[in-house]
Order: sequence, then C-alpha cells, then structure tokens
Amino acid sequence: MTAGSLPRRVVVVGASAAGLAVAEELRGRGFDGALTLIGDEPGLPYDRPPLSKQLLSGQWEPDRLLLRPHERWDALGVDHRPGTAAVGVDTGARTVRLADGDACAYDALVIATGARAVHPPSLGRGLSGVQVLRDLRDALELRAALARGGRLIVVGAGFVGAEAAAVARGLDVPVTLVDPLPLPMVGALGDEVAALLADRHREHGVDLRCGTGVREVLAEDGRATGVVLDDGSRIEAATVLIAVGARPAVDWLDGSGVPLGSREHDGVEGVLCDARGHAGDSVWSAGDVAAWWDGSRHLRSEHRLSATEQGRAVGAALLGQEPPPAGLPYFWSDQYDLRLQSYGVTGRAPAFEVVEGSLAEGRFVGVYGPPDGEGRPRRVDGVIGNGMARALRTWRQAVLDRAPLPVKDLTNSPR
Repeated sequence: MTAGSLPRRVVVVGASAAGLAVAEELRGRGFDGALTLIGDEPGLPYDRPPLSKQLLSGQWEPDRLLLRPHERWDALGVDHRPGTAAVGVDTGARTVRLADGDACAYDALVIATGARAVHPPSLGRGLSGVQVLRDLRDALELRAALARGGRLIVVGAGFVGAEAAAVARGLDVPVTLVDPLPLPMVGALGDEVAALLADRHREHGVDLRCGTGVREVLAEDGRATGVVLDDGSRIEAATVLIAVGARPAVDWLDGSGVPLGSREHDGVEGVLCDARGHAGDSVWSAGDVAAWWDGSRHLRSEHRLSATEQGRAVGAALLGQEPPPAGLPYFWSDQYDLRLQSYGVTGRAPAFEVVEGSLAEGRFVGVYGPPDGEGRPRRVDGVIGNGMARALRTWRQAVLDRAPLPVKDLTNSPR
C-alpha cells in the first residue's frame, strides 16, 4: 500500500468486539475490498462481559452471547477464519502466518487479539479444579463446577473475581474470596464504594479474605483440594478460580517489528499506537491489546465500550475518514442487588464524593475528580451510581464537560 492509497486487503486478527467493530465500520463506510477476520476461538464472535454474569449463572446460554446474529454476519461479506490462531507477522512481506500453515497477505493489518488471563505457575496451573475465566469454554467449565457443588475459592477480587463470587453465592455455593488489596474492586471503585461492595459480599455469606494472598494451592492426585493463604490459613475447596488480571495477547508478535510496550520501559504493555490506533508500517490496533497515545502517554483501556469505539475509529482511519465521536469510558458490574454503572475516570487516586442519594441506603450517585484543598473533587472526571439511573445519565454530561463542583445547573436539566 503506497502512501496516500487506500487498502484493498484488510486482515483483522482477533474476532471479538474490537475486531468485529473494525469489519462493520469498514463495510458501513463503503469498503468493498477483501476483508479477513481471524480468530483463535471456534464459532462466531461473542460478547465477553456476560461470561461472569448471565452465562455463569445459567440465565443465558451461549447463543445469546453472539455479537451479531447469523443472518447479519453473512451479509457482512467477511472471510471468517474461526478456530485459527495467528502465530506470526512478516511486516516486510505484509503477511500473517497462521497455526494451520496458511498465510494471509494484507495491505493493512489490524491487531485486535485482546488479552489473556494471567495464571502464574505458583497458583496451581495445570491442576484439575483450578482455572481462569476469560473465554466461553472457561465460563462453561466453571458453571459445571459450580453445579457439582463444594466450596469455590476465588483468588483475586477484581471485576471477574467479585462477579463470579456473587454468582456462586446466588447458586448457594460456599465462596471464599481472597485478595491482597484491602477491599474488592478497590482499584476501580475507590475505597468508599468498594467498602459498600465488601459489605454486600459479607451479607450474602462470602468468606471475604482481603489483605492477604495465596501462598500455595494444595492438591492430591493432580487435583486441587484447597489453598494456603499468606497468613497461614488453610481453606479446603472443590474449585479454585484464578482471577488475578489479564495481559495483552502479543506473544505471537515477537520479532515482528510491531512496536510493543513493557511496564518497565513504557509503563504499559500492548501494541503501541498513535491517537488513532496506528502502530506504523500499515499496522493498526484496537481493543484490550492496544495502547493508544492520549497526548502525554500510552494507555490501554479494557472497558467493553472502548473496544467497540476503538475498532470503529480504526475502521474509519483505514479509509482516510474521520472517526465517529469518542464516548466516555464505561463499565457496569452486576452483583447481588447492585448494578454499579460508571462513566469516566474512577478509582482510588481521585477524590470521591456522593452527590445524590447515600451509600448507606445503596441508592446513590458519586463523582470522582482531582482533590481540592479539602480533599473533595474540584471537578467531575468520573461518576458512578446504583439504583438512580436517571440521575446517573444527567451526571454523565458533567463528566463530558469536566464540570467544576458544585455543578449548579444539573437540577434544572431534564431527566
């Protein structure tokens, strides 16, 4: 592809939300060239957030997770390669090597391989009864284990761990939730909301062990029987779920020349891109695997909405067109009677304040922002809420505006 020309052959590696968004945006903007979508999982692309919620609980079956129904998929005109892993890239020859021995030539390559669950060898990797939760097969395996009964030990109280613990308690499975941090999901929620979440877990019978880690996974005859915590506690279990995070799926890019970040040198892992997802030499990236430039540093976003928005932006950029307007980072988490929804920047670093409702009652809207002299947010960089959906939508505009606090005109805004 020469400078200024448009691609005629686009290869997208990664058949999930970001990769599908690239394909749909290209077709929607009139691209009629060859479009190949490569994915290492069998079947059609599916949505991942419900894996630790509706699918794990048994409320949904796998077909309901499909990102697009079969008839819409057929109309997309994509050469879909399911169950086929990419194992390498030759950026000079512009080809992607596949595990089945085939190769795909491209004018433009989009890397959308997402992230893989971290499972350290010290945490029982390879033992029966020990698993991660990242893909459909993992979720179905864990669902079957919960149906067999016995205690579930969840190692890691982030999104996946906390949600899986809540689902297990809803199925009356005994649960121990372990994390070295002081509260579940505290990195995403901050201390105040995380404390509310911790109370909910305890109220529903979770044996919550925060402030300690797992020293050892116990086993007999190749099967896990429990764990030993850093504080010396021994807990028996039928199943151990390892939910200690995920890392960008970039191993297949080793030696390719595609720019990859590291925590040590760049402060972030993943494919290093500019502000539109371009990684150089006809290579682009979107979704969990991509570290986009935000004006001062490279950042990765693992939010579901960001994957779609980045995929759409890359699809537009490949055709030399303006991307659709970017939205706000968004996440939600269903646990017991809570449906936490958030827009913008949240976490422990910003100051936090409840602006409507109350945490004690469980119906609230709270805002995050840089602290003023009294430790309160001086503007609205993020917002979170539960049980007050209309109010939360109103405060979303304050996040878009990065409005200073107090925000005086919200009470007059339509809800």
